[in-house]
Amino acid sequence: MSSLDHPKSTGPRIVFIATGDIALPAFRHLLACGPRPLVLVTQPDKPVGRHQTPHPPAIKTEAIAAGIPVLQPVKTSDAASHLAAYQPEILVVMAYGQILRDDILSLASMASINLHASLLPRHRGAACIQAAIDAGDTQSGITSMHMTRQLDAGELVLTKSTAIAADDTGGSLHDRLAHLATTVLAETLTRLATHTAPRVPQDPALASYTPKLGREDGRLDWSQPAAALERRIRAYDPWPGTFAVAIETGQEKRLKIFPPTVVVDRSLVPGQLACENDRLIVGCGQGALELHSLQPEGSKRMSAGDYLRGRKPAAFR
Repeated sequence: MSSLDHPKSTGPRIVFIATGDIALPAFRHLLACGPRPLVLVTQPDKPVGRHQTPHPPAIKTEAIAAGIPVLQPVKTSDAASHLAAYQPEILVVMAYGQILRDDILSLASMASINLHASLLPRHRGAACIQAAIDAGDTQSGITSMHMTRQLDAGELVLTKSTAIAADDTGGSLHDRLAHLATTVLAETLTRLATHTAPRVPQDPALASYTPKLGREDGRLDWSQPAAALERRIRAYDPWPGTFAVAIETGQEKRLKIFPPTVVVDRSLVPGQLACENDRLIVGCGQGALELHSLQPEGSKRMSAGDYLRGRKPAAFR
């Protein structure tokens, strides 16, 4: 396909590379306000459910509806020659899920830009949103940077911050940052177009890393302080979620824990339970935590009171 065959777009020629839902508002902004992306590169459809039915990323569905071509290479480098035909001036990358090699990064004649959901260099890596809440940070934000092969280590263009509220969950902060990304992207593109985009080096001494999370990372360690567990329960909602192992009639049962939870001033052994008047309080390494919303293994989500009326847990592990 010749570059002349591609739809015309005002402004620089942009290739958008993203998979996660956090990139949707920025992608929609370009569709509505321009420059319209020439092509979307996203991860292959993932099998989900009992029958492992292929499920496309939401951004792919929106791109197709808007008439934007979609590429889904298993390895991004497999699409290098196809992308080169688009003659991109700017690559915009957000929550793609792969580290791009030089054969992709070098395609853009102006810049390869990544939008990252943290105040870099703090919280480089995949679980940056959860990490900010989990660590007790008071702020998070969106950073745009020039891309390099090293993970989230490129020179900074622009950072905009937002306060982290005391009741923020990973989900609520994700949604707020997704919308903040549209402002950061628009201003970054303007600066690139006017040749006023800075290149501010990151300080490696201030860098921290947040690896990708899996479901087992959500197991709660009751030896930790109650305040830290309260933050983790919010940070990991909705993904990967948090859980405990309840001892019920001598058997171990997995129990999902949902926010909100409340730190209480009680002296209990870690994992010890105080069950009184429909209240479920768990001892922690420092203080205790009152749980409000639970989901026992093989059952539906319920209040702590409903859980206690149907079960008699001895302790949490």
